[in-house]
Amino acid sequence: MEYTQLGRSGLKVSRLCLGTMNFGPQTSEADSHTIMDKALELGINFFDTANVYGWKTGEGVTEQIVGRWFAQGGGRREKVVIATKLYGRMSEWPNDSRLSAYHIRRACEESLHRMQTDHIDLYQMHHVDRTTPWEEIWQAMQVLIQQGKVLYVGSSNFAGWHLAQAQETAKARHFMGLVSEQSLYNLDARMIELEVMPACKAYGLGLIPWSPLAGGLLGGVLQKIKEGRRAAENTQKEIEKKHAKLEAWEKFCQERGEKPADVALAWLLHNPAVTAPIIGPRTLEQLTGSLRALEIKLNEAALKKLDEIFPGPGGEAPEAYAW
Repeated sequence: MEYTQLGRSGLKVSRLCLGTMNFGPQTSEADSHTIMDKALELGINFFDTANVYGWKTGEGVTEQIVGRWFAQGGGRREKVVIATKLYGRMSEWPNDSRLSAYHIRRACEESLHRMQTDHIDLYQMHHVDRTTPWEEIWQAMQVLIQQGKVLYVGSSNFAGWHLAQAQETAKARHFMGLVSEQSLYNLDARMIELEVMPACKAYGLGLIPWSPLAGGLLGGVLQKIKEGRRAAENTQKEIEKKHAKLEAWEKFCQERGEKPADVALAWLLHNPAVTAPIIGPRTLEQLTGSLRALEIKLNEAALKKLDEIFPGPGGEAPEAYAW
């Protein structure tokens, strides 16, 4: 396994991040524990979850699964950099969502309880809260850090200017602020190259792409359909709309003798701005198969061909659209 710094911090994380969103809804607790054990064995030390995962309001199903795994001991908690998130609604009460100081404190305590740990390594804001001032957010986060309950703070689904706003406000408080941003990023969704990625570079934030396979579109979906696997209706619509691109993509991977999912991850890993794509395996086989991506090297010709198949926004703003 390869490791890298999480943004400008001194924390080292694996180049692949284990996403746990499937744990509970798609993957049984026993299988989830097996996957986490195997991830550690493979050297993956970076796990990502969220208080809303499990999709039963207020229950934190996935965090509980992670917590019961930690409770088994054997150095599991000590070896893992655990990242979780807050923002989503945890009950019908008005203050049980978003980023008020009230909710930040309560959400942290509840996540700590569910995961059976005394601290969260990376506490991420799952979305920007346009109604709460940054002074309030940072004050609440600073208290958690002073108490030793949170070590680092990250964001998720922020625009570039949100990152700048957050960091400048943190700087005025002599506070480290954000160390990472978790964004939608893959070959088929490259909008963050305009402003989010440049902001991450400028402020020293690690970039953690979610949905690296575009919801399965980049995982060899045409071949799977030929083999008789039935895709969801919304996926079918996407396939129909992007059929020509996907045909060219799968041909590109076939010519190189590689699985599309592995090449999609390798493309992300090739970008020096990327810290660790989030892989969300439902099975042990999907987890172990992901490691091939670390070995795939894409030369300039290959990268140029991928730009032709999946054109990005044209680089960074404003050059991408101004001239």
